[in-house]
Amino acid sequence: MAAMSKAHKEAMARGRRQSRAVKSYLEALERGRRRGPKVTPEKLQARIDETAAAIEAEDDPVKRLQLIQDRMDDEARLADLEEQDDIEELEAGFVAVAADYGSRKGISYKAWRELGVPAATLRAAGVSRAA
Repeated sequence: MAAMSKAHKEAMARGRRQSRAVKSYLEALERGRRRGPKVTPEKLQARIDETAAAIEAEDDPVKRLQLIQDRMDDEARLADLEEQDDIEELEAGFVAVAADYGSRKGISYKAWRELGVPAATLRAAGVSRAA
């Protein structure tokens, strides 16, 4: 088997970097998509505190168990919300590579949009409706 050229290795590395940037941004978009009203970190923390107090006051072990699970679920949502603060950085990485990645992979504007990528982000990336 012939050795890969330096150009081929660089192209493969570029493809891996682009794939990571696209995947990270798309995963962040998915995490940010929740049904129902938007919850702020402050409201979520207040709910966690209220649930913790209810756990201490509850005598029924079954109800306490459910409250513990509710608190854990809210703590996980809070961690996800705090992670969303990084979306701007992920979006910048996506914008830098999306046009080239999409062109190379045959990804259309419509496919990006159907997955939930905002039109403004695609515009900033240089992905046109004709793509």
